[in-house]
Amino acid sequence: MAKKVAIQSEPKPKRTVAVKKSASKKAVAVPATPKGKYIDPLTDFGFKRIFGDKVLLIDFLNEVLKIKGGITNLTYAPTIRTGVAKEDRTAIFDLYCTTGTGDHIIVEMQVCWHTNYKQRTIQYLSRLIDGLTRKGKDYDFSMPPVYLVNIVDFEIDKELKKTNFLSRIKLMYDEIYKPYYNDVSIVYLELPLFTKKLSELETNIDRWMYALKYMPKINRLPKALQKGIFQKLFDMAKIAKMTRKQQDAYYKSVESMSIVRNTVNHLQDTIATLQSSNTTQQSTITAQAKIIAEYQRRYGTLNGASAKPRTTQVRARNSAKAR
Repeated sequence: MAKKVAIQSEPKPKRTVAVKKSASKKAVAVPATPKGKYIDPLTDFGFKRIFGDKVLLIDFLNEVLKIKGGITNLTYAPTIRTGVAKEDRTAIFDLYCTTGTGDHIIVEMQVCWHTNYKQRTIQYLSRLIDGLTRKGKDYDFSMPPVYLVNIVDFEIDKELKKTNFLSRIKLMYDEIYKPYYNDVSIVYLELPLFTKKLSELETNIDRWMYALKYMPKINRLPKALQKGIFQKLFDMAKIAKMTRKQQDAYYKSVESMSIVRNTVNHLQDTIATLQSSNTTQQSTITAQAKIIAEYQRRYGTLNGASAKPRTTQVRARNSAKAR
């Protein structure tokens, strides 16, 4: 007889502990080491561990993209895309794969709000398309379907006051709202807009979103997720099943992401305060924005899993001094 598993209650917010304050500057709070049973999929380590598994990635993409005929096989491809000219900035995708039918898919993870994130998605997609159509001296403008899936821990357009966590974007005729070209697609999965409880999960995309958002806060596999692919997902995400080296890499990834996330959020709050003040100093706002941009440049979409924690803390303190 199978062992009964208790139904998981709604996750509680992660505790935080404050970094020691210097004599004159306020430090940024850093979340305590996570005590959950499962890894955080939003970290660099968690993202690569979960979506580095073909079975999990295929199931996730089938739920999100709904490609006709479905994805039955895929191949991981190099994530670095150089520009046409030497001075062009190199684009580094978080994950890039091709399907058995020739579709090209980029998957991006972004946990911190980015000033020009929508523009970056267009740039990344354009870089991919350019590489697919630029062949030798002649241009062949035929191209396969391309998709860019963005998992983001913030709202893309707050002013729209959307309630749907899943947005699929295509090229359209403006006047008649009909598709212009179907083989270029951008998808946004906005975690803050996913608010369903365990009892409200209806589809597999609901279950995927719940897992992505709450996995590090869950200590028992919820009954609603005790089916099919999600048993494999949570089994692979068990921290206790990882080697000591993998665990060390994971906790460094968590610490690095936490420091960058809190630093960026603190700087954004500072900018918002300055902008609402009658004595706004534009030079100060610009300086804060530059610090945010530098963090995003250094740590990318996954917040610098390769950064050493001690070095990251020093950078955080230096950022505070810049204020």
